[in-house]
Amino acid sequence: MTVTKGLEGIVATTSSISSIIDDTLTYVGYDIDDLAENATFEEVIYLLWHRRLPNKEELKELTAQLAENMDVPKEVLDHFKTFPIQSVHPMAALRSAISNLGLYDAEADVMDKEANYKKAIRLQAQISTIVTAFARIRKGLEPVSPKKDLSFAANFLYMLSGKDPSAIEEEAFNKALVLHADHELNASTFTARVCVATLSDVYSGITAAIGALKGPLHGGANEAVMKMLTEIGSVENVESYVKNKLDNKEKIMGFGHRVYRNGDPRAKHLRAMSEKLTKLTGQSQYYEMSVKIEELVTSQKPLPPNVDFYSASVYHSLGIDHDLFTPIFAVSRTSGWLAHILEQYDNNRLIRPRAEYTGPGMQKYVPVDER
Repeated sequence: MTVTKGLEGIVATTSSISSIIDDTLTYVGYDIDDLAENATFEEVIYLLWHRRLPNKEELKELTAQLAENMDVPKEVLDHFKTFPIQSVHPMAALRSAISNLGLYDAEADVMDKEANYKKAIRLQAQISTIVTAFARIRKGLEPVSPKKDLSFAANFLYMLSGKDPSAIEEEAFNKALVLHADHELNASTFTARVCVATLSDVYSGITAAIGALKGPLHGGANEAVMKMLTEIGSVENVESYVKNKLDNKEKIMGFGHRVYRNGDPRAKHLRAMSEKLTKLTGQSQYYEMSVKIEELVTSQKPLPPNVDFYSASVYHSLGIDHDLFTPIFAVSRTSGWLAHILEQYDNNRLIRPRAEYTGPGMQKYVPVDER
């Protein structure tokens, strides 16, 4: 057997959902640059699930279905109040809530195609409500019910703050959702597919994916980037901070990506949005620090920034708590996870790789008194 650490370069399945070829990311053949500039998140959800963009009626129907299914069972939200609310990380709360959500779905274990699609609608709609409700409950605030006439992106920001977002805020958040929606066979997507390949249910698949996304080497990177920017404090401190990190061979979060040689194609969209939003909110120092860090790091190492690097200052400028950055990633990536879960069900085979054994050779049992 040939062993490849981290399964790097191993092709584990076929998929018609997204591709990364020559540093170009596509969703069903549509370049991410095209979608980031033009598409709504609702269009991207439809594209990932149906492998084509919707017409007006289909988009209207999906938008209505998402809006109608955003309400979450009261029992799920009340469960948050039993958590150690001031210390629990939102990703841990989200992981538990999605698992809990399955208990209140009468079709949770119904595995036909129609039932699974309905569950996909409910999960995509409700994860947004769960994240925003937790964010408010831990501050002693009541959850805000969604508005039926708002877009998915606008509804999230509305449920988080209780205020209708501005056009630029909605645009920025929609763009972030589009950019994070899918990314081929990343760690959390692979986890979801492994889980449901056993014919486990959709809720189990999404819960497993959230568990994988929680790690700082995957979804947690943008939260770590914002922590870094906060620690640095000002542009004047960037050079010494970066030099110290590089001299000590410490990782600087938000740089490099295993599947891209010349840079993450998503990063430039959030860089432009970071510049615009930080200026608008009077927090240009975060964009300026980010640019300076990028210049210093890329001059020393061939590691361009990835999508996490500039998403940190974008989310901060939207007034979002830093530990909510990864749950927001999950809100978006749920669309991709669900696409892959449904695809796995359609052409399923149990995913069961092998491991090369490196332990001792054949041994003989010795009774405990003789050891």
